[in-house]
Amino acid sequence: MIKVGVLGARGRMGRTVCEAIEGAPDASVAAQVDHGDALDALLGCDVVVDFTHVAAVMENLRWCVEHGLDVAVGTSGFSEDRLAEVRSWLDTAPGARVLIAPNFSVGAVLMMRFAAIAARFFESAEIIELHHANKMDAPSGTALRTAALIGEARAKAGLGAPPDATKQELTGARGAVVDDVHVHSVRVAGLLAHQEVLLGGHGETLTIRHDSLDRASFMPGVLLAVRNVATLPAGLTVGIEPLLGLD
Repeated sequence: MIKVGVLGARGRMGRTVCEAIEGAPDASVAAQVDHGDALDALLGCDVVVDFTHVAAVMENLRWCVEHGLDVAVGTSGFSEDRLAEVRSWLDTAPGARVLIAPNFSVGAVLMMRFAAIAARFFESAEIIELHHANKMDAPSGTALRTAALIGEARAKAGLGAPPDATKQELTGARGAVVDDVHVHSVRVAGLLAHQEVLLGGHGETLTIRHDSLDRASFMPGVLLAVRNVATLPAGLTVGIEPLLGLD
């Protein structure tokens, strides 16, 4: 049995993770930790799953790395600066593994991959991400990752910034710009997690959309990470693509 520690265990995602692990035939919840609990409860776990929030995840992650625990992180808010900081911790902790997943949904991962494939064929690309009103960060980690993949694909194809003749705008009207890709964040009660990638060319558009309608949509990816994080190379892995055979 794989002994799993869950950080953020009393949150909505954390509770769903605990239920999924307890329902798996090869894993069990060995520790449930949330705000105010001692992290020492995680010692002895084979893997730790973090679904906390942007203000807590870095301290949690550093503690886990320092104690040699493999970690699968679903918490959002990982900029390149944060990823670089995690790498610096891992440089002094040989053998430790950290998997940071911008999204654990298999459908969302495929949406990002399809967008990256299509990006070089279209003149324009923008992202609209839509989440529930309680989400603390904007843009979402999935949108940031998607923009980075699109930007990388466009750069390899020798494409410049998408055309945009805007000369006058209210602040924020055109969203944030990530790797030359405009990203628009929507926060509305009743939503869960949704994203559209809009690609445009000469006389045609392509829309790639993914919708998570229930938190259960993330659980196959979480269980995949729990079962396979120990097979990843030491250090930092971003995204569950290697576990899906996509890299």
